[in-house]
Amino acid sequence: MEIFDYEDIQLIPNKCVINSRAEADTTVVLGERRFKIPVVPANMATVINEPLAKWLASNDYFYIMHRFEPQTRRQFIEAMHADDLFASISVGVKPSEYDFIDELAMNNVVPEYVTIDIAHGHADSVIAMIKHIKDVLPATFVIAGNVATPAAVRDLENAGADATKVGVGPGKACITKIKTGFGTGGWQLAAVRWCAKAARKPIIADGGVRTNGDIAKSIRFGATMVMIGSMLAGHQESPGNLLKIDGKTYKQYYGSASETQKGEHKNVEGKQMLVPYRGHLADTLNEMQEDLQSSISYAGGRDLAAITKCDYVVVKNSIYNGD
Repeated sequence: MEIFDYEDIQLIPNKCVINSRAEADTTVVLGERRFKIPVVPANMATVINEPLAKWLASNDYFYIMHRFEPQTRRQFIEAMHADDLFASISVGVKPSEYDFIDELAMNNVVPEYVTIDIAHGHADSVIAMIKHIKDVLPATFVIAGNVATPAAVRDLENAGADATKVGVGPGKACITKIKTGFGTGGWQLAAVRWCAKAARKPIIADGGVRTNGDIAKSIRFGATMVMIGSMLAGHQESPGNLLKIDGKTYKQYYGSASETQKGEHKNVEGKQMLVPYRGHLADTLNEMQEDLQSSISYAGGRDLAAITKCDYVVVKNSIYNGD
């Protein structure tokens, strides 16, 4: 198995066949909906909240609401549906989550997307939850994760998952690799490639993306969608606190397994940090789309599928040499 990460790879250009990059189609289908770009903000408390979810959904972006205010989730689904928008939520695997899913089914409050959000998703508990959701909410598109191996992808898909989320601890706010010795930190892109080869359904690459070019690289190696945390946490609309230090502006950002999120120092695999303030989210998402259009033009095609056909070279951390 070839081991590499985002900074180790460069894609090789093909002949351009479009007259303008604006002609390139960056849209992607997940479930029954088509979205503007293959990017989803991480389902973290410092990245997504209800107002942002409404804005994303109404502007044809995919989103996944976090699970850290569980008592508000039914209201959230109902509010999204009242505005004629799709509802996309996260759940865990505790017994109370089964009660919540049953409550939704009994009251015919059916979210279009449910993500089972567990740090180690290759687990009997996740498989049981997939089966339960599919049993009582059969119309719901189920995303399950996070995983790191082809065997995990197969097991979750066979249980009924409609998509799997790949990435164990590669994120900027994640310290799983340090605390446990396990994870995809340092080889996340290779893990996406490895898992995608086994997948029959969509893969969501989660973690480790540091540049817009990394989105194209994720697509090249098999991702349908790319989940991004730190790069989308520093905006005016982001839920994290705005701070000014030595004349510079930052936003608060912390991992879902951090002490800040958990409220206790127990099984901590995440940390808190500050990310530079980046202005409005819409501008960053537009830039991501424009850069993806450029990627498609370099790939020699008209849509994202062209990127999947590109050749590549492994350069081992030398992309930024000389910069």
